Parts: sequence; C-alpha cells; structure tokens
Amino acid sequence: MSAEGRATRDARRETPADNHDVLLRGGRVLDPSQSLDEVQDVLLRGGRVEAIGRGLGAPDGAEVIDAAGHVVSPGFIDVHCHLREPGREEVETIATGARAAAAGGFTAVCAMPNTDPVTDNQAAVGFIIRQAQRAASARVYPIGAISVGQKGESLAEFGEMVGAGAVAVSDDGKPVVSSQLMRTALEYARTFGIPVADHCEEPTLAKGGAMNEGVVSARLGLKGIPSEAEEIMVIRDILLARRTGGHVHLCHMSTRGSVELIRWGKERGVRVTAEVCPHHLALTEEAVAGYDTNAKMNPPLRTADDVEALREAVRDGTIDVVATDHAPHHYDEKEREFADAPNGIVGLETALAVLVTSLVEPGIVDYAALVEKMACAPARVFGLPGGTLRRGAPADVTVFDPASRWTVDPARFVSKGRNSPWAGHELTGRVLCTIVDGRVVYRLADR
Repeated sequence: MSAEGRATRDARRETPADNHDVLLRGGRVLDPSQSLDEVQDVLLRGGRVEAIGRGLGAPDGAEVIDAAGHVVSPGFIDVHCHLREPGREEVETIATGARAAAAGGFTAVCAMPNTDPVTDNQAAVGFIIRQAQRAASARVYPIGAISVGQKGESLAEFGEMVGAGAVAVSDDGKPVVSSQLMRTALEYARTFGIPVADHCEEPTLAKGGAMNEGVVSARLGLKGIPSEAEEIMVIRDILLARRTGGHVHLCHMSTRGSVELIRWGKERGVRVTAEVCPHHLALTEEAVAGYDTNAKMNPPLRTADDVEALREAVRDGTIDVVATDHAPHHYDEKEREFADAPNGIVGLETALAVLVTSLVEPGIVDYAALVEKMACAPARVFGLPGGTLRRGAPADVTVFDPASRWTVDPARFVSKGRNSPWAGHELTGRVLCTIVDGRVVYRLADR
C-alpha cells in the first residue's frame, strides 16, 4: 500500500467523535516510547495528547481525573483476539468484546478472521469496522484471512481487505499447511506493508492432541501435542520470511525451542516478530491435572522449562508483544470431556493482572517493560496508531493501579465469555480507567 493510501486509511480510523478535554492529574506517566517515567499531568484535547507536564491547568469544562498513585500509560493494544461476530453472537459480539477490551485496559484490539462467514473479503472487513464504530468503545482492527474460507487452498484478496481497513492477514485457528501458499502470502503481503500472522502447528503431529505431550499427559491418559508440532512451523516460517523479505508474525508461542528459533532468525536479520499469551507465561501443564477444560488451549500449556524460556524471551526482547488470544466459548461447550472440549480461554479482562502477578512481582520485568509489550510494541509491530503519549498522538490512555489486589470472578466479566482459568484467584494490578479518542470508555468506579 502506498504512503498516501495508508495515510487515508489511518485518518479514517483515527477520526475522533464526541471528544472532550480530559486532564489526568498527578499520575506516574510511564511511556517507554519516550523513555518517560515521571509523576506528571497529561492533558487530552480534541482526541489527541495535548501536553505532558507538571502543574498543567484544566481547560474550562475539562474532566479532571485524579491519577495520583496510579500508572498512566499509552493505551494497551491486543493484536490477537477472537470476537466471534459474525456467526457466534451468543458467545461474543464485537460490541461486548470491545467493551471487555476496554475493561482490561485495551484501547484497541485486532480481531482474528475465523468467524462465520470467514473475514476474507472487503465486505466482511467493512462489517467489523462498522460494528466497532457502533460499539463506541475500544478500537477494533480487522485481520483478514490468508486463504479464502481459511481452507488453505487459494489466497484471499489482500489488497481489497487492506483497502477496507484490515491491518494484517492470518488463518489463525488453522495453520497454513502449504509452504508454497505461505511463501506467496509473505510476498503478497509485503507489497501492502502488513504482517502475515501464522498459527504455527504441524497438523499431522498435533492431530487428536488435547494437551502438551509429556509425563503429565501420560499420567492423565490424554493424547499429547509435542513441542515439535509448533517448532517445525516456526522454522519454516522464518526461512520463508528470509527468502521473501516478508514480515512473519508468529502467534502464541509456547516452547523453549520456538524461542531459540526466533532468536536465531532475528540474529540473521529476518523480519520475524512473535507474541506470547499471559497464560503461557503463568501456567504450566500441571494446570490440566484436574481435567479443568479452562486449562485447555491451543497451543497447549507446556512445561515449567518452557515457561521459564518464554519469560526470559519477554525480558530480553526475543518475544515482541504480549497478546491475549481471547477466545470465549459457551459454558456448555467447556463442560464436555476434556478431550472433546474446545480450545481457548477469555483473557482481555485479566491480562494486566496476570502479567503483573507472574512477571512484575517476581522481578522478571519492570512496569516499563510491561507497558512496552502491551502498548508500544504492538502499535509498532502492526503499524497501528497509538502506543505512545507523544504530543499529537491519539488520546488513547490506560490508567491502572499496580498494587490493587482483587479476586477474579468471571460472573462479573464484561465479556460474554466466562471460561477463565483464573476464577477464584487473587491477582495484583487492576485497570481503573480506559480512554479512547479522548473519551472515557471504561471506569472501574462505574462497575
């Protein structure tokens, strides 16, 4: 896509509606994009960041929010979630998903295309954008399918989808089995300046698996998925990205071997970025021991050694972003036998707290690194507005209390989904306020 076309697309996305002035007073302003970590005020005007400084005055009629003792950061961005609409509106809608995102501090999310019908054309992309505009909550950026109908046979029309507002392509939920199709996708996507986000899974190795293959799966009598099922596709994608010069983004990484391969690719200048989910940073395969279907996801929870490697990869920058892979399911679906239950958990409303509890409190990363992985890097990797509090940037802001301890109660989720492994767990870190385009779209005090 040309620079002119991209500017037109971004201008359409960023058009503010019903903005008013907001002054965030006395918070710890944490913006890694500016190496900023100071107690200051933040003034938002006309849907943009107007100023950051001490003792800023509030314009007439401005809303003043006391942020003392709290962190004020660029709005979080989730580059990987499933909003289920169209096709499964009883499970989640774009509106409920966008509101759940805001409750989790996310000012923007990228919606995966495995809907019914599949988001594989410009009309489907346009539908998602219109529904998100009606919801007037977190921004929603559609991700188009790589292949028509996600069948892995022929490429979808990338150009039309990007022109309609798609920010990436992916067949997530399904791997791109054909290496030739993946190569062509990388070449084609490169011309539009978008990443190809791949679900790395070698299907013949993963077939029938319900959890990580190892001692625990043997003890539980469940068929396992070996780490090589992920790693084979990781190295394939890296090699194809090296061949084509395209940008491959590797979804929901889960193994030590994948980390080592990504590091290998980056050391050689390959355009590879990668994400990890909060659950893969916090839980191991032992969570499956009670046959809890809320511990069933794809890729599966892995070993303590894998978790250690993933945490180190977040710390050293090998993993670029943290993404939720928010995947709501109906209660009855998750009540099946473990092997028959669908994969996935909801994650938008617990992501911050899980990461604070599992990464920040143990001293693995600090809050600046956390904001980098949740806000700044996602914007940079996917070429999205936001991810910074620089003057003139979109007024997308997250305010959170890093010390607040709370017990997760899925019945109080904004999302329609309740399938969370954190039910009843006490976590640290809570979102207090989420601002999109200068409008407060979520406030904990209103709950």
